[in-house]
Amino acid sequence: MKSAITLSQVPEAAGGPFVFHQSLPEGFSAAKKHGYDSVELFLPGPDFISAAKVKALASEHDLGIAAVGTGAGMVKHGLSLTDVDAEVRRKALDFIIQMIEFGGLLGAPAILGSMQGKWGGEVSREQALNWLAEALRTAGEIALKYNVPFIYEPLNRYETNLINHLEEGARYIEDNKLDNIVLLADLFHMNIEESDVAEAIIAAGKHTGHVHFADSNRSAMGFGHTNTAPIIAALKKVGYTGHLSAEVFPKPDADTCAAQEIKAIQRALI
Repeated sequence: MKSAITLSQVPEAAGGPFVFHQSLPEGFSAAKKHGYDSVELFLPGPDFISAAKVKALASEHDLGIAAVGTGAGMVKHGLSLTDVDAEVRRKALDFIIQMIEFGGLLGAPAILGSMQGKWGGEVSREQALNWLAEALRTAGEIALKYNVPFIYEPLNRYETNLINHLEEGARYIEDNKLDNIVLLADLFHMNIEESDVAEAIIAAGKHTGHVHFADSNRSAMGFGHTNTAPIIAALKKVGYTGHLSAEVFPKPDADTCAAQEIKAIQRALI
């Protein structure tokens, strides 16, 4: 398994769980200084910076690109794949496709989190899940062209009412025959929803394709009360070899947070 840390360039997400918010050159430099293998990018959109410039930064600092987020589509543009308005759904999928293609040029998968939306009002749960499946099918097909998966993230009940559990996400992928879709095991969300995080990872099996290594309070691992030993054991049991990525609040400050998180990752992988 490898380490990654989040770099955000979205002003609307300034209070979000992203460690570094300075310019990308500074963020890449900070990630390297703290000893991370890769960075996870949260950008305003696919046109914010060219893939060539990101590749140059990655090469300069000898860092990989773990993933690219799509959440700016929600926090910046208010887009959701399950909106009652078909035009909003179309714009949401277009935004995600562009981020998949941007990430694909970097050899990195894109993540669907907040843009999945929720059901309610005029939209039934069945309808929302059908719309989501259609979008995921398209996303998986496009990501495959770049030889990367598309990552779907079950969120906690306060952020979505669609899919909140990892095993539920695995069944959803299988029931809808969604190819090239993997799950994001975000330990913060799982600490809220799962009765046993390690057992949930084992139940989801091969479907886990990315991990947000956040403590129970969404701070750097070690600043809350998560027991990482059984979680790492579960990830090894299902054959997970991807990233442990720091999507966490930069508390008490970004550098202290980054230092704590990399120490926790290295300790967990011993």
